[in-house]
Amino acid sequence: MSSAVLTYPSDISSVLDAAKPVTVPSPWLDDLRAKGRESFLEQGLPTMKQEEWKYLSLRDIASRSWSASEPGPAVFDFDLPYVCPGSIRVQIVNGQFDRNASQVPAVKGLYVGSLASALSDHKAIVEEHLGSLASIDSHPFAALNTALFHDGVFIYLSRAAMIEPIIEIVHVACGSDQVSAPRVLVVAEEGASAKIVERYITDGETTSLTIPVTEAVIAQNACVEHIRVQDESTEACHIGLWESKQEGSSEYKAYNVAFGGKVARLDQNMSFTGEHSVARLDGVTAAGGTQIIDNHTRLDHAVPNCNSFEIYKQVVDGKATVVFNGKIFVHLDAQKTDAVQTNQTLLLSPDATINSKPQLEIFADDVKCTHGATVGQLEKDQLFYLMQRGINREEAEGLLVYAFAAEVLELISIDEVRDDLEARLYLKLN
Repeated sequence: MSSAVLTYPSDISSVLDAAKPVTVPSPWLDDLRAKGRESFLEQGLPTMKQEEWKYLSLRDIASRSWSASEPGPAVFDFDLPYVCPGSIRVQIVNGQFDRNASQVPAVKGLYVGSLASALSDHKAIVEEHLGSLASIDSHPFAALNTALFHDGVFIYLSRAAMIEPIIEIVHVACGSDQVSAPRVLVVAEEGASAKIVERYITDGETTSLTIPVTEAVIAQNACVEHIRVQDESTEACHIGLWESKQEGSSEYKAYNVAFGGKVARLDQNMSFTGEHSVARLDGVTAAGGTQIIDNHTRLDHAVPNCNSFEIYKQVVDGKATVVFNGKIFVHLDAQKTDAVQTNQTLLLSPDATINSKPQLEIFADDVKCTHGATVGQLEKDQLFYLMQRGINREEAEGLLVYAFAAEVLELISIDEVRDDLEARLYLKLN
């Protein structure tokens, strides 16, 4: 086992012994899971001595006694946050697809279902793409997910399929000190289009650990909008990986909204493999109390004539800590690249912390690339302007903070989702 683990009082590798088998026998999947197990045991838990994890201590995760999650109940004492009328609704409980609670009508050109079942229904496609993007050798929690996962959701858009209903997925984590490993695989064939909303929540103030992995393969001329909302308990831990690959003339709009988690991190990596593709990579983070929310993004421009646009806005209050590490790589052959990265943070408390590290590495000479980061507090002039119009100080501060963060949410094209997130943001900030 890696010596990196020894700096913590214990580690969570014992949970591997309780890994559940996949319901559909698959030697190929057994081999994939074995690789994940081997990779995690080799890497161990990352420590703050490693550059990629220097601002995030995992001591709280390492010190607990974790067990593999159970599927959990299908009925909860709260309404699940589906917001789009007529949407396709998928419920995942502790990483397992819940058929009884999901509503998946037949739609031409679309398959939405259990990832475990897809190993037999769509064997060739799943084996081609599952695990093809997730970097288990450089992301230990992705390796742990690969070793543990036994189900998830598979979304397949066939060639030229124009999917009208919104696909809403709600991941529910329940059970204290349990590890759930949801897996999501999205494959959009040539010319297909769809809109996907993923939400991660918990059943009460549970002390769970969620380690999801999402892989999205976007083929030529396909167009996908993908919104990810992490709104788990502030007692829960959440460490995720989101990987995507775009072929030529495709468009992928990815939005990451993070409100929850005691310790939360998302690594989001996007790569271009075909020319004339466009990607959006935007995020909103709101943290308070003693939360730690860490976002790492990476955009790989490996081919010419691709555009990427990234805006991350963060609001930090109390004694919370937020991390943003954004990387853009423009490779030698990626001429005519247009890449923009912006990170803006609003600190509402003298005890709040932001660690911002924008990175831009360019190896081509005919490109247009910019990046920047700003950190500040509320403008006194703007606050005075609102108070002069009869708005009390607390409401004025709330409006200014809300307007700052909501600018990113306005980019979301789904009205119901945008309105819901703006309302949730307003409640979070107040």
